[in-house]
Amino acid sequence: MNMLLRPRLTFDDFCAIVKDDEKADLIDGVIYMASPDTTDANALFMWLGALMTYYVEEKDLGKVYGIRVAFRVDEHNGPEPDIAFVKKSRLERVGRGSVNGPPDLAVEIVSPDSVDRDYEKKRRLYERTGVAEYWIIDELEKKVTLLRVGETGVYQQVPPRSGILRSKVMKGFWLREAWLWQEKLPRPLKTLREIMKS
Repeated sequence: MNMLLRPRLTFDDFCAIVKDDEKADLIDGVIYMASPDTTDANALFMWLGALMTYYVEEKDLGKVYGIRVAFRVDEHNGPEPDIAFVKKSRLERVGRGSVNGPPDLAVEIVSPDSVDRDYEKKRRLYERTGVAEYWIIDELEKKVTLLRVGETGVYQQVPPRSGILRSKVMKGFWLREAWLWQEKLPRPLKTLREIMKS
């Protein structure tokens, strides 16, 4: 069938087609399936997810979600960020099957098959649907792109200062970029204590 004539899938279609154990995104009516993680990318996801979860719980800021939670941002878009944060004031949007609306902060860990999706498609989608902060963690290139919505409603890149990335959305949360690329990631609880001190 000609791609131009193929109907765009809806969020309900997406939920019916994608199985519980599959990671996928619905972007502009198209389902993008994710390939399995590399062990390094998975370790980074587990470490950062744990760190953010502990931090948000300690500060009572809201809730952190990982990979298999879909955010229904409109009829034809339901991304599943690798890590997502929803502020406490917006938790009423969280349902059992999905979240109705965008996260406040989204994190994507780039894999070889997700480069275009993370840097282009998801960037446009997150910007358009009001995701206030978007972190692209490129384990392949060893770089982090931190994007924050500016006064004009357009993403502005926020460079690290002295090697430190700071979130405005997850109040007080920061990371040393170098931590992400260590052969052995720092211990989460020790790292959390360091973050909480400042």
